[in-house]
Amino acid sequence: MTDIIQLLPDSVANQIAAGEVVQRPASVVKELLENSIDAGATEIKLVIRDAGKSLIQVIDNGSGMSETDARLAFERHATSKIRKAEDLFEITSMGFRGEALASIAAVAQVSIKTKTANQELGIEIQIEGSKVTSQEYCQCNQGTIISVKNLFFNIPARRNFLKSDQVELRHIIDDFERIALANCHVSFELINKQNTIFNLTAGNLRQRVAGIFGRKYNEKLVPVNENTDVVKLTGFVLKPEHARKTRGEQFFFVNNRFIKNNYLHHAINNAFEELIPAHQHPGYFLFMEINPARIDVNIHPTKTEIKFDDEKAIYAIIRVSVKHALGQFNVSPSLDFELGNTANTPPLKPGEFVGMPKITVDPTFNPFAEEEKKIAKSTSSNSPAYSGSTYQKQSPAHQPWEKLFVPEQEPQQFNLQADFSEENTQVQEESTFQLFNTYIAKRTKSSLILIHQKRAHQRVLYEKFLRSLANQSGASQQLLFPQNMTIKAGELALLQNCIDDLRQLGFDIEPLGQTTLVIQGIPLAMQEQDGILALEEILEGLKNNQKDFELNKSHQLAFLLAKHGATKTGKRLSTEEMLHLADQLFACEMPHLAPNGKPVVVHINKDFIEKQFQK
Repeated sequence: MTDIIQLLPDSVANQIAAGEVVQRPASVVKELLENSIDAGATEIKLVIRDAGKSLIQVIDNGSGMSETDARLAFERHATSKIRKAEDLFEITSMGFRGEALASIAAVAQVSIKTKTANQELGIEIQIEGSKVTSQEYCQCNQGTIISVKNLFFNIPARRNFLKSDQVELRHIIDDFERIALANCHVSFELINKQNTIFNLTAGNLRQRVAGIFGRKYNEKLVPVNENTDVVKLTGFVLKPEHARKTRGEQFFFVNNRFIKNNYLHHAINNAFEELIPAHQHPGYFLFMEINPARIDVNIHPTKTEIKFDDEKAIYAIIRVSVKHALGQFNVSPSLDFELGNTANTPPLKPGEFVGMPKITVDPTFNPFAEEEKKIAKSTSSNSPAYSGSTYQKQSPAHQPWEKLFVPEQEPQQFNLQADFSEENTQVQEESTFQLFNTYIAKRTKSSLILIHQKRAHQRVLYEKFLRSLANQSGASQQLLFPQNMTIKAGELALLQNCIDDLRQLGFDIEPLGQTTLVIQGIPLAMQEQDGILALEEILEGLKNNQKDFELNKSHQLAFLLAKHGATKTGKRLSTEEMLHLADQLFACEMPHLAPNGKPVVVHINKDFIEKQFQK
């Protein structure tokens, strides 16, 4: 039998390793930025082109590398951070596995220029698909310039699985923001297609948050500061009034490394309990300093998940610390027990006297006088029943609700559109009413129709917005005062993918810089605040539900606008409004279902009622 097990060539092994380390352009950005941080850089510039597919370049002023180190850095398992296995449990730097550069060089064309402080000349190395094509001395400043071109050029199948430029750029910006937040002492610059997206100067965490997410965030932050034997916790949480319906700015860092941890996230939610609605999410920027020996950071290829040796204690500390911070800065409700039983009243002026309060009563006041006048007026011309100070009740035959109990001579076929036709306007007004400010009730000869007013309006608006997209004819209402909406740089890049569709729906929006959106007009069928909320949810959907938007962008946009623009549950409607909404509903293509698939109309007939009494 012939031998079948063989050692893989280094180039193939590196490509396999790259499958874990280099998943998309953002993976390369993360590894290169972390290497620059570890090199002690105080200024880092990131330049990308075509969302990193054509070029990713990182320029730093760090310590640089010698000729030997520069060459060894691209070998597998080459690292300056680990000497023995025990070092894995005392990691304090970012990149340490010694696979990143080797993996990147295996699937791209890489060039590196680097020089240390005590060298006169730097070294330049060109690598293509794990093979060194050139190595020579060059003139360059202290630090490192590394360029990654044509990512996945030798693995076309991997390149085909990359998303659109907007999606890949969003992932790059996400990783850039996380690293920038964790390293406020470093100045960062991000350039995409010769446009500067971020230019962040060195400073403190509050300044860095404002630099990334907008200056308005400065007034939204509540500081958190707690130092225990288990963990040191610092950072900020957003005030409860700035909680969002979708997950917004939520950042956990452990020893300056961004992590994801649903268990600790639950501790934050618990601290905000009763301060924000159940369906909203708080924002936070929290940093934990923990002894590296008490955590394991090497359990996930991207190192975004870690293990704690005492997770329950950290949960309790986070929950209590956030609650304490919210209470200390008068965000959560509190009682002042220092006032005692004294009243906070102003002192009397010299010579001022406070007398006993007097109450004046009108002995002739009759609270029923107006009502009696109305009754006398309505009965004097129609009925002799009223006499002096006594009157007889109006005959039950005159009560409109009695019509509900008139027996039907013969059953009539259920026809919604016929029941709400303009020919029966007088009958409609007599038998159309609202239940619980939520449902429109319409009596027919053989049944009762219940319409969910909010879902009905959603269906009407949904089909209207779909027609606007198809015909490119959405009507817009201009705002009296244009509104500025603060967004993240990456969100603007995502929004460009559907900004034309939004304008066809009736939005008049223009970007102002990289973090501001000017809203001058909204769809005609929406209120101002509802239009802004819909835009926020569209942006969140573009970030977190990109697949849904790619499959059916028109449906997603029309659905979100209809969701926010529809009549709210609990709103009182006039008879004319109810009839108009019903007419619009039954003119729709699918009047019985809301855009989310839930029922809009319920038909209650005699058989349905009899079944209820048979239970």
